[in-house]
Amino acid sequence: MTNKTDKSKGNIFDKAVFKRIMAFAYVYKTVFIAAAILALSLAGLGVLRPKLLQYTIDHYITTKDQIGLLRFSIYIIIVLLLEVLVQFGFIYCANLLGQNVIRDMRIKVFKHILHFKKAYFDTTSIGKRVTRVVNDIETISSIFGQGLFVMVSDILKMLSVLLLMLFMHVKLTLIVLAIMPIILAATRWFQKHIKATFQEVRNQVANLNGFVQERLSGMKIVQLFNREQIAFDNFKTINAKHRKAHVKTIGFYAIFFPVVEIITSITIGLLAWYGGLQIITGTLTVGTLIAFISMSKQLFRPLRQIADKFNTLQMGMIASKRVFKVLDTESSIVNNGTFEKTNINGVIAVKDVHFSYIKDEEVLKGISFNIEQGDKVAIVGATGAGKSTIINLINRFYELDSGSITVDGIPIQAFKLNNLRKHIGVVLQDVFLFADSIYNNIALNNPNISLEEVKKAAKTIGIHEFIMSLPDNYHYNIKERGVMLSSGQRQLIAFLRVYVSNPSVLVLDEATSSIDTYSEKLIQKATDAITANRTSIIIAHRLSTIQQATTILVMDKGKIVESGTHQSLLAHNGFYKKLYDMQFSV
Repeated sequence: MTNKTDKSKGNIFDKAVFKRIMAFAYVYKTVFIAAAILALSLAGLGVLRPKLLQYTIDHYITTKDQIGLLRFSIYIIIVLLLEVLVQFGFIYCANLLGQNVIRDMRIKVFKHILHFKKAYFDTTSIGKRVTRVVNDIETISSIFGQGLFVMVSDILKMLSVLLLMLFMHVKLTLIVLAIMPIILAATRWFQKHIKATFQEVRNQVANLNGFVQERLSGMKIVQLFNREQIAFDNFKTINAKHRKAHVKTIGFYAIFFPVVEIITSITIGLLAWYGGLQIITGTLTVGTLIAFISMSKQLFRPLRQIADKFNTLQMGMIASKRVFKVLDTESSIVNNGTFEKTNINGVIAVKDVHFSYIKDEEVLKGISFNIEQGDKVAIVGATGAGKSTIINLINRFYELDSGSITVDGIPIQAFKLNNLRKHIGVVLQDVFLFADSIYNNIALNNPNISLEEVKKAAKTIGIHEFIMSLPDNYHYNIKERGVMLSSGQRQLIAFLRVYVSNPSVLVLDEATSSIDTYSEKLIQKATDAITANRTSIIIAHRLSTIQQATTILVMDKGKIVESGTHQSLLAHNGFYKKLYDMQFSV
């Protein structure tokens, strides 16, 4: 699993990341252009109001022209209403663009994650993955709705105001410009320091989500072992770090905004003092001074807002980096196979396979065996011997270090990945069920599997009566992870799920290791039904369930140490005989 190098880690504004975000936005050119035009319009309307105000004061209020005052008051109201309409259109288009972008981005990220190797999920917190797909991508929408276009509009408004001020009175404009470097310096300082705090906030959000998700999923263990207080103390520690990160951002805001307000007030005071003197000497009109005070606010307010919006943009950029890191993660199984078969015979050959989850720590050490069509092959051995790893490799959840695995004489890498897995049905010890009906958990929303087919299959393997005994039978909602069912009942649902998919190769991975005797009898009946005329691989701790296997492979420390039938292995008086005696000795 590799990641592309982040070459602009220290930049306040990462151009490369911004360019990638814009690639998603350019798809919606019409909305993008509309938002840009409306941003320009807002800038123009923003400078029109103070000019109208100045003209009204100088030409109609001071001259006591009531008709002219009424007419220009109506003009100002019209401009205000037009500005409101343009503002509405701008906000709508900008946010629509943002929502379109994050919808496409979320689809792309989720699709990318769906094809990751199991190794990625083995080493990455679920809470952090959820943060990337949901929280971080949602934050990216603020780049458009609250950041980018608002900043552009404010910058254009500032430039328009500045040009109008220069046109109306140069000396008053110079007073304003003399103060601006102080605000610009404060803004730059704010932008620089807030970036690191926002990065810390996002990290702490991911840590908090990861911790809460894990503890909620494992609440049964927490309560069984009386670890509520420890979990609570750990939560308080992580939550305190999250609070500390947020408080740090509040500190920067608390410093920056009052400073800007003070500087703005000083500027208005200087304008009132100098402008008042000019009015007394008759070189300046009252309307011009009032317009300048209004425009100075319009000039400084966007500066403050730009700093705020820049931080919104920056938070979106930080979230984007984290999302793009997921997109840049090369953890997918290589799917270059072109071979596709409607049916397979189920002949499997494993030759000199070596594999390690961690480099230089081999789990499988040169495994070789053959399975013929219709064989029932059992794999037994101590925990950690490598039994389940073989199944993961046959399904290509992991890549081999060396050696080969073929199905019907074709290397598994030559198959299209979905076609290979379509022919292999797996029932795991730890059954995962969704918070949905029994029917949907069996069919997995496959439109080609009808309810009648599911019922027929359930009758065949002997679990129809069990399902019909439940409230709403096949439409019974079993809640998250199937908590409304016992472990044995969940296993039965998993058997039915595999059976209706009609695989050519069946794998039972410790499928009867943690269930009651009654459920085991039902499962044994189901096993007999679904393994009939089908290549089967059975991984089991209970040796009583595999005595009729065609071949039993005995594993120890990543190697096959014995193979044969149940009777021949007992007669051999080796590793299998010891396992058998330990289970059945009185």
